[in-house]
Amino acid sequence: MDKHQHCKPWEHAWSRRQLLGGAAGIGGALGLGALGGLVNPVHAEKLAGKDKQVLFIWIDGGMSQLESWDPKPNTQFGGPFRSIKTSLPGVHVSELMPRTAKLMHRLCLVRSMCTQDNSHSAGVPRIQRGDPKNRGVTYPYFGSAVAKLMGPTSNKLPPYVWVKPGSGGFKPKDAGFLGPKYGALAFGDGKPPANLLRHESISEEEDVLRNELREKFNAKYAARRRKTNTEASNYVFDTAERLMKRSDIFDATKFSKRDVARYGSHELGRHMLVGRKMLEAGVRFVKVNSYGWDTHGDNFNAHASLMPKFDQAFSAVIEDLHASGMLDRVLVIAMSEFGRTPRINGHAGRDHWPEAWSIAMAGCGLNAGAVVGETNAQGTWVKEKGYDIGAMFHTWFNALGIDSHVTEFDNNGQPLPIAHDDMTVIPGCLARG
Repeated sequence: MDKHQHCKPWEHAWSRRQLLGGAAGIGGALGLGALGGLVNPVHAEKLAGKDKQVLFIWIDGGMSQLESWDPKPNTQFGGPFRSIKTSLPGVHVSELMPRTAKLMHRLCLVRSMCTQDNSHSAGVPRIQRGDPKNRGVTYPYFGSAVAKLMGPTSNKLPPYVWVKPGSGGFKPKDAGFLGPKYGALAFGDGKPPANLLRHESISEEEDVLRNELREKFNAKYAARRRKTNTEASNYVFDTAERLMKRSDIFDATKFSKRDVARYGSHELGRHMLVGRKMLEAGVRFVKVNSYGWDTHGDNFNAHASLMPKFDQAFSAVIEDLHASGMLDRVLVIAMSEFGRTPRINGHAGRDHWPEAWSIAMAGCGLNAGAVVGETNAQGTWVKEKGYDIGAMFHTWFNALGIDSHVTEFDNNGQPLPIAHDDMTVIPGCLARG
C-alpha cells in the first residue's frame, strides 16, 4: 500500500514557467478557451471523412476503480456503494455509473492494469508517454505521438488539442524529442481565443499582405536559428490563421439546450461537449481533462460527487459518437495515472495504487463488449497476468491502424520504437479482422 497518505501541493500545481513553457509569447497570444457549437453529425461526416481520431479523457489524480469499473461490494475494502448490472451479462459496475452501465456493450474494459509509479510527478508523464525503454531522450505524450504519426485530418485543423480547466495556450513539453511543433494546443475554461478574429479596420487583402511580410521576416529570422523552434512558432501562427477561418466553431450560443442538459452544466460536461464538437470539426486528437480526483481523504463522499458527473458526460459522448457513426473511427480512452488503494486510510480516503486498476475504452478498432483481466475478490491484486502501460500503447496504436512493432520515430536519424520493445497488444482488446 502507498505509505504517503497526502500528496504535496506542488505535485498538482503548474508553475507559471511550466504553463508558458518554451512558447510563452505564442501561447499567450492565443489565450485559448473552450469552443462553441460546431456542426451536426451529418456535416461532421463530410468534414472528418474517414479519418481516425482519438478522444482521450484524462481523470487527473486517480479515479478509484472500486467506485467505478471494478467494484467489490460487501468485502473488507469494498466501501459503501453497491454494484449494478450492466448491458453485458455478468458484468457489474458501481452504482455511481447508471448511465454508463447501459452502454457497457459498446466499451472495452481492461481490469488488469498493473503499472509501477504511485506518485503524480512520475506517474503522469510515464503513463502518458507509454514508458518506453530509456534511450536518453524524452518520449512524447500519446497525443503528440498521434499528431506526428498521423498528422492533421483532411481539414488541416490542429492535430492535438487539449480541453481543460484553467489556462490555455501552446504546450510544447508534451512533444518530447519530436519537437515543440507537436505540442498540445490547450483551450482553457470555455473562453474563445483572444484576438481570434481579424480586426474590422484591416481588410482581407491587407491581412494577406501582412502575413506575407511576417513569413519573410520569419524566414530571415529562422536562417540563423534552430529549425525546431522557428518551425513551432510558424506552426502556431498558421494554426491560428486556420482557426480564424473557422471562427464559427467558437460560438457558444450554438450549444443546444438538449446537449447541455445531457452532458451536464458542470465543468466536465461542458468540456466533454466541446471535445465532441472538436471531433466533429475534424481535430485528430482531443484530450479532455478533469481535475480533483486525488481522494486521500473522504474518498466516498468525493466519488459520490465526482462519479455522477463523469457518468453523465462520458455516457453522453459515447451515445452521440455512436449515433453519428463516428464511434467506428474515434478511439475513446478514459483513464487516470493509477487507481486507488483497496485499503481505506485513517482519513476515510484511498491512496495511490498502481498495482491493480482499470482503463475503459470504446470505438475505433476495439473489441466492443470485451472485459479483459480481473482482480482478486478483495480487489488488491490482479489475477493471472497484469499489463503495464507499454502494452496499452501497443493496443492503442494498432487500434488506429499503426503497426507498433514496425513503425518507428525518427529522432534526427536515430530510429526509435513508438512503444515498449518488450511488450505487445493486450489480448482480447482489438476487433478481429
